[in-house]
Amino acid sequence: MSEERVAEQSESTYSFAAMEAKWPAVWDRLGVFTPKDDGSRERRYVLDMFPYPSGDLHMGHAEAFAMGDVVARYWRLKGYDVLHPIGWDSFGLPAENAAIKRNAHPSEWTYANIDTQAASFKRYGLSLDWSRRLHTSDPEYYRWTQWLFLRFYERGLAYRKNHPVNWCPKDQTVLANEQVVNGACERCGTPVTKKALNQWYFKITDYADRLLDDMAELEGHWPERVLAMQRNWIGRSEGAHVDFTVEATDSRPERTVTVFTTRPDTLYGATFFVVAADAELAGDLVAPEQAQALGEYQDRVKNLSEIERQNTDREKTGVFLGRYAVNPLSGEKLPVWAADYVLAEYGTGAIMAVPAHDQRDLDFAKAFDLPVRPVLDTGEDDPAVTGVATVGEGTIINSGPLDGLSKAEGIAKAIEIVKDAGTGEGTVNYRLRDWLLSRQRFWGAPIPIIHCAECGEVPVPDDQLPVRLPDDLRGEQLAPKGTSPLAAAEGWVNVTCPSCGGAAKRDTDTMDTFVDSSWYYLRYLSPQYTEGPFDPEAAKNWMPVAQYVGGVEHAILHLLYSRFFTKVIKDMGLIEFDEPFAALMNQGQVLNGGKAMSKSLGNGVDLGEQLDQFGVDAVRLTMVFASPPEDDVDWADVSPSGSAKFLARAWRLGQDVTSAPGTDPAAGDRALRAVTHRTLAEATDLLESRKFNVVVAKAMELVNATRKAIDSGPGGADPAVREAVEAIAIMLSLFAPYTAEDLWAALGREPSVANAAWPQHDPALTVEETVTAVVQVQGKVRDRLEVAPGISEDELRELALASPNVERILDGRGIRTVIVRAPKLVNIVPA
Repeated sequence: MSEERVAEQSESTYSFAAMEAKWPAVWDRLGVFTPKDDGSRERRYVLDMFPYPSGDLHMGHAEAFAMGDVVARYWRLKGYDVLHPIGWDSFGLPAENAAIKRNAHPSEWTYANIDTQAASFKRYGLSLDWSRRLHTSDPEYYRWTQWLFLRFYERGLAYRKNHPVNWCPKDQTVLANEQVVNGACERCGTPVTKKALNQWYFKITDYADRLLDDMAELEGHWPERVLAMQRNWIGRSEGAHVDFTVEATDSRPERTVTVFTTRPDTLYGATFFVVAADAELAGDLVAPEQAQALGEYQDRVKNLSEIERQNTDREKTGVFLGRYAVNPLSGEKLPVWAADYVLAEYGTGAIMAVPAHDQRDLDFAKAFDLPVRPVLDTGEDDPAVTGVATVGEGTIINSGPLDGLSKAEGIAKAIEIVKDAGTGEGTVNYRLRDWLLSRQRFWGAPIPIIHCAECGEVPVPDDQLPVRLPDDLRGEQLAPKGTSPLAAAEGWVNVTCPSCGGAAKRDTDTMDTFVDSSWYYLRYLSPQYTEGPFDPEAAKNWMPVAQYVGGVEHAILHLLYSRFFTKVIKDMGLIEFDEPFAALMNQGQVLNGGKAMSKSLGNGVDLGEQLDQFGVDAVRLTMVFASPPEDDVDWADVSPSGSAKFLARAWRLGQDVTSAPGTDPAAGDRALRAVTHRTLAEATDLLESRKFNVVVAKAMELVNATRKAIDSGPGGADPAVREAVEAIAIMLSLFAPYTAEDLWAALGREPSVANAAWPQHDPALTVEETVTAVVQVQGKVRDRLEVAPGISEDELRELALASPNVERILDGRGIRTVIVRAPKLVNIVPA
């Protein structure tokens, strides 16, 4: 479309295409969304969880980024210096799979998709600072990811160990516990198995207490369900470590095994001992005659997910190891079993089984005919008879020195006994496990460690960072083979040891992509900084992020890891704050017909087609108006065409204003001014509480009131009409930036409306001259009275009783009581 045609349309009719063609260049030329960063204004940092470049933007992006943009634009109008950057989380397995399929390098697919998404983001009219754009797959970025890894390594927070890990047979890579969903790989859906590998971990467990305790400063600023999910994932439990002696046999020496229990008061109720079937301990303890049975059982267990193993409805299975453990309190010998319902990663990988008071232990005891001994009198029937374990509070029985004590007293006494005997102590345990970060993939940040036969693990010197990925691997060379594709790149792997100068090899694993996203919010502050991962002075100025926006699906993974990184970086002395994100807003999903959009269901909606048909502003407005940010939006139930019609009506107001810019509104129509100022007062409160959909509704009401004033009131020349339309333009700039900008220009104002100030309401104009009081008789509305806002209860009672409608309904009956809630309600109860 020619520039002349665009101009013609923009002057005569509402044309979203003309507006979308005109305004982006103006915004870029004026640098509207680049923060001043000079200290002249209070700084506010707004951040959307950055996207993965899997293709063009989809409906979920449209919702999420519209919500964050409302906050950024509102704060800018309120006078803050707003930082609202954009970048891409651009490492990851999908790019690798695409490269294999296309016989290409992952970077080709990745950066082509980034270009596509960047163009769509710009079309979407977001108030982004493009000067800080970053991609985690750029060597300039992952240099600092590797630098941070080495600082963690120096502090003992990055280490390697042999351990059974979650393994995806299809993707041929390790998965963190959080990446296993219902027993399957979250990426491809393949059932996950266990595999013993030497892997890199971050010691996040060292920060478990701080991750829990520091949530106190997030209360009221993060959704409670997110905080609850993190608390549950960390899973702090107070209890005791208790030492059991496994007796020696002719072929096995005596062995002390420590268990963690939250209920040491039930020690006398332990009737057997269980070791996780996949724990090394099982192999260490098993008697020779049971070794074959254990091996066969372990083969079956490795194909089970943790979800399946912990399913309370599954039939309990196990193998007797031919050994006995001695209860340190009672001296009783307990048979030692290996079972799949005990996890190697929880506690010590071994438990004392108290079947009377733990349902899984009871199910196992019944399956293998093991004794059940109640040691807690809860007033319920014997679990050995009912098959239902009794849990909770009660009086301790059958427990020698603990008899007659309460739960709390029994726990304290049991800990005292084992501590005095040197067989245990009180302790705290966590469900949280160290972060497994090794990945047998190509398209990720290489781990900057060199392995030398003489020197062992040798960090790559800082001046040799980044350890760049090779450019010559592509296609089938990247296909899964059980080890990282980097292992086959001999020219890349074989290096000289930085320490001794001998032959050595690079580590061939790459880092979990959650490492990249655990610190990106800091890189945005100074993306060109070369003296470190970020400029500490910039972090002091901008952090923490004032408003973070993203989906609740990241509650455990990304958010927990980012909090961990922030605490470590603080301990390194680079920052002064404990939490990266001061406030968090979750957005819901975009559904279609009550279901998540998917190709298999055939209910997908193409964002590009929606934008072409209705325009960017109509789609954005529809997303915001549909529901509060945290709720789902069902696209089948909304009307982008209705939004487009409303925007056209709002835009036409600008064509009807004839007063000059700067006209004093004080002489304008008071009724319209009152509507405008009440709208602004309400909108301000609603925006602060993130009720964006109600703000849209208020803007619609103001448009209607203004149109009425123009058509059948004081007319377009009235100063109050200009005041109202300017307020509408500013309000709409939060949701419909193209329409708002065009409306602002029609009013004779210089661009950009984003640089305008949020209008201040006049309290004197927000006071309603009258309010409607509802009069009820026996709870049914019988009249409505227009009364003064300050009317007293006695005055309102007299007016209500004098109402002809009320007198007719009462028909001479007496009155038992009159309930008055001035100035809005009177309820009369007849005798």
